[in-house]
Amino acid sequence: MTRPEAQHPPEFAFVEVALPLPFRRPFTYRVSRSVSDHLQIGCRVLVPFGKRTLTGYVAELDADPPEDLDISLVKDVIEAIDDEPLLTEEILQLTRWAADYYAASWGELLKAALPAGISSLAKRVFTIVDSGRSLVEQKAGQRALKWRVLEHLAGERPTDEAELNKLFGSGAKRAVAELVKGGLVSAETELAESKVRAKRQKAVRLLQAEGFGDKPLTDVQQRIIDALNSVGGEMLFTDLLAAADTGASPINTLARRGIIEVYIRDVLRDPLAGADLPEFEKLTLNAEQRFAFDEIAASLARENYEAFLLRGVTGSGKTEIYIRAMRAALERGRSSLMLVPEISLTPIFSRRLRAVFGKDVAILHSNLSPGERFDEWRRIKNGDARIAIGTRSAVFAPLENIGLVIVDEEHDGSYRQNEPPFYHGRDLAVMRAHISRAVVVLGSATPSMESFHNAQTGKYRYLQLQNRIGGRPMAQAELVDMRDVFKAAGKDVIFSPRLVDAVNETHARGEQTIILLNRRGFSAFVLCRSCGESIRCKNCDIALTYHKRDRRLVCHYCTYHIDVPDVCPLCKSEFLYFIGQGTEQLEERLEKQFAGMRIARIDRDSMKRKGEMAKTLLAFDKGEIDILVGTQMIAKGHDFHNVTLVGVVSVDTGLGLPDFRSAERTFQLLTQVAGRAGRGHLPGRVLIQTYYPEHYALRHAAVQDFEAFYDEEIKYRERFGFPPFVVLGSVLFKHKDEKYALRSGYILRDALDRQNTDGFLRLLGPAQAPISRLKNEYRYQMIIKAASRKTLRERLDAAIAEAETLGFDKRIAQVQIDPVDLM
Repeated sequence: MTRPEAQHPPEFAFVEVALPLPFRRPFTYRVSRSVSDHLQIGCRVLVPFGKRTLTGYVAELDADPPEDLDISLVKDVIEAIDDEPLLTEEILQLTRWAADYYAASWGELLKAALPAGISSLAKRVFTIVDSGRSLVEQKAGQRALKWRVLEHLAGERPTDEAELNKLFGSGAKRAVAELVKGGLVSAETELAESKVRAKRQKAVRLLQAEGFGDKPLTDVQQRIIDALNSVGGEMLFTDLLAAADTGASPINTLARRGIIEVYIRDVLRDPLAGADLPEFEKLTLNAEQRFAFDEIAASLARENYEAFLLRGVTGSGKTEIYIRAMRAALERGRSSLMLVPEISLTPIFSRRLRAVFGKDVAILHSNLSPGERFDEWRRIKNGDARIAIGTRSAVFAPLENIGLVIVDEEHDGSYRQNEPPFYHGRDLAVMRAHISRAVVVLGSATPSMESFHNAQTGKYRYLQLQNRIGGRPMAQAELVDMRDVFKAAGKDVIFSPRLVDAVNETHARGEQTIILLNRRGFSAFVLCRSCGESIRCKNCDIALTYHKRDRRLVCHYCTYHIDVPDVCPLCKSEFLYFIGQGTEQLEERLEKQFAGMRIARIDRDSMKRKGEMAKTLLAFDKGEIDILVGTQMIAKGHDFHNVTLVGVVSVDTGLGLPDFRSAERTFQLLTQVAGRAGRGHLPGRVLIQTYYPEHYALRHAAVQDFEAFYDEEIKYRERFGFPPFVVLGSVLFKHKDEKYALRSGYILRDALDRQNTDGFLRLLGPAQAPISRLKNEYRYQMIIKAASRKTLRERLDAAIAEAETLGFDKRIAQVQIDPVDLM
């Protein structure tokens, strides 16, 4: 289709804009040449989209609009936000690759790469026009909401929608819309300030240290000068008031005399401000550590991409290798990125890094305040911090000249982003190292099956640490057969006699205990013993979990909750039975069983307040807590030297999940938590309570034999066609109308069948997902297996395009490549 030249005047250009919406394609907008000449790929722009105004990202400059696009319908960019992109060229390349690899939205990935709250938003600003003013004078005193809003606008500056809502309530939106429609008020879209920005405070700087002229200083003024001199001549205004024990007047007098200067400066919000840092301890590497470090250092010297899998048993000293590798990278003028799977792992380790590298270390994770996260991100972008540590989203840290990327506990499922945009932090870290020509080290005591397979096939170089530091023995693990315990007690018990005795013996020696139960709440669910029904979530196909402290039944998926009923909602019976245990019940039982011992719990329910987790972990590390009970949050990465006993309760739950990774996850969890015992000079002991001691995952975890587990598990994977021998894709169809969701699933399945005449793909479903209803949406799932990820993507994309012409609703489908959680 040929367009008339008049439709494309030379003073305008077209740009493609990626929007933070679940669309994989960019959208075409028009922009004046004077603006487009200053735009770059990745710059943020404010654009209209339907009835909304969104912040998008320039994906292509001087674009040729699609042939089927009516240029007269193309909307204009409202405003260019940036003169240059906030994201580095490397991050732009990484997010574009991830969007293609994971069939995700590039706009959503770009938004995820920036700190929360930095995205500029649009606001509608309303201004009264002349006809509106005339009407106000004619109808003065009218009390209808519409006229009160008009009177307000007549007497005030232009006002935005949020302020009108605050003044007049929720009806203001409709009232002002009627005024705009009637031509009495004009509406314009303006750029609102970001929710988070630099913090600024008044500060004082000393200009003259001596020679103050003929007029002598008063005692108060001399105290001000002395206070400034004691800290190098510069401090915050409020700090100076306290240090000199004075008011503002003497400071202002000195400023007028030109002796000091009062000015405004940025103040960085430091997440480790006031934290007790550990003393730096220079350690000597053993032979295994030395070999591993030398291999990594030699690779750093070659300044080329190389991937290592560092498998070290728990307590073998992987952390010291990480720190030395970071130092080697810094010495070569290159920066380092370290990912950890859980926020709970950052408090102690980030303090250790800060003790070693000082302000060169920045921390990025979602438990920081928006201001702290923004300031840490700015320090990295400005080059003031050359080491970044954080959880999965820290893979987008704006570090320049990366030489080293470390992924600790690389096997951990927390690295997978399980909501749009879908990505895996570990795999993005490997790709980022590849883009940067950097060295990537994947560390774990229990590597993922995929990573260990890559090491076995030569894709990764394999390094091993087979012994603990100082020759300390591994903790002795025992499987406690709860079937025998049940027979002896004649009922279910939470703690076996062996575990009770072991806790008492451990405490008597002045040592500490960790108890793991990977389930939150007090009871797993509530059952009516009359009708047999459990009390379920009204939005999800899930039984509600009982939380005793709040006296509530809670859904851990949609947060729906109700007070605990006195009778069964279905049959009105009073015989309600609380079944199963959670960490809350475990804490209560421990307090009764071991009266006098200091007990603390770590899970998502008990650690909601900012800083609470770090405070609890540090208290446990100092010996102020005797027993720490919790979920998997306490199972990995921690280094508590006085813990000599670990007890695992109800380990069998994980083995019963309908997921081919259930055995791998159970083995990893048990091995990791067992590694918390005996890390100091004292021997450790692990008691694993189970009703299924014959299971191979438990047998191999008890002796911490990863290779034996891998050999058995990999045969199962190969026999039944699971990763790493095939590539997995999944499509989840979600809708409030069950038939509608299933219909879309069948349309896509039929289209895939037509693309799969050679049988290259193996298709399963659509069938009900293991959790068939979630957040009031019915869920159907289709699993796709293939030998090639490229072919899987090509055929899936082609099938989706065909299915859309046949009534398939792409909006209700979530596509995941390499899914980790199939629930």
